[in-house]
Amino acid sequence: MLSKKLADALNKQIGIEFYSSNLYLQMSAWADQQGLEGCASFLRAHAAEEMTHMARVFDYILEAGNLAEVGPIDGPPTNFDSAGKLFAQAYEHEKEVTAAIGNLVELCMEEKDFTTLNFLQWFVSEQREEEALYRTILDKFELIGTDGHGLFFIDREIGALRAGEAPPAA
Repeated sequence: MLSKKLADALNKQIGIEFYSSNLYLQMSAWADQQGLEGCASFLRAHAAEEMTHMARVFDYILEAGNLAEVGPIDGPPTNFDSAGKLFAQAYEHEKEVTAAIGNLVELCMEEKDFTTLNFLQWFVSEQREEEALYRTILDKFELIGTDGHGLFFIDREIGALRAGEAPPAA
């Protein structure tokens, strides 16, 4: 069984992962309304991925013999000033998730709960990948720009990231 403190912290992480999913789903709706099909597809897939993260924590808590709790989830913002600002906000959100995972790791070390620490190592690696992915997207905005056809090309690039394929040739 997990300590109460660690179970509470993991239950809080369930909420963070759930919010992440809702945030990316809402971002995908905004992108769709802007005609950014590639961005919408990428964000929708990312929303689904975040739900798997939530379920992973949920299941771990149950397997440890504790009660998994889905608490209240705040609604995400619905409007964004631009696609670039949307992805900048997503990047900042991923950094917050990374910090939350780091806090969980620190708590495991304090409590000498090496089983949970081992479980969290997957999330540590995943967050490094997530931050790198969003930095890459922000680099595309910087490199290509959004003037003229720039946003069209960025949308195609991000859509290709969703599919895990090579970006389309210009």
